[in-house]
Amino acid sequence: MRRNTIETILGAVVLVAAGLFMALAYEAADLTSSDGYELKAEFGSVSGLNIGDDVRLSGIKIGQITDQQLDPDTYTAIVVMRIDPQIQLPSDTSARITAASLLGGNIMELIPGADFEYLAAGDIIYDTRDPVSLTDLLGRFVFQGGDE
Repeated sequence: MRRNTIETILGAVVLVAAGLFMALAYEAADLTSSDGYELKAEFGSVSGLNIGDDVRLSGIKIGQITDQQLDPDTYTAIVVMRIDPQIQLPSDTSARITAASLLGGNIMELIPGADFEYLAAGDIIYDTRDPVSLTDLLGRFVFQGGDE
């Protein structure tokens, strides 16, 4: 009888620990739906950028990638992002895809301009820079480095 009580208490402790772990994982994943306005950006390539990746301004997260689409007419990649409503971006803002860290992953970095007009919900950022492929750079260095 005593063994059943110990097993029951131990099982309850395990369930509580699992619940706490799930709550911590949910908080760390930042899965809450963010309010804000939606912007789009046109890129030639979005390799390495995924839905859910951060949108940053001066290194601070101000939004999240919510969708990626292919324009069937121009064959450009359209990235849809949701931006914090407290952040108003000038209309001449540019966007680039850059590495999040040396370990991998990409983020969208926004570089604000100096215009006095602001981007509105649904606007498209055309001034964009595609991600730099490290394998392409390495290939250029290895195969073209000794020619000069």
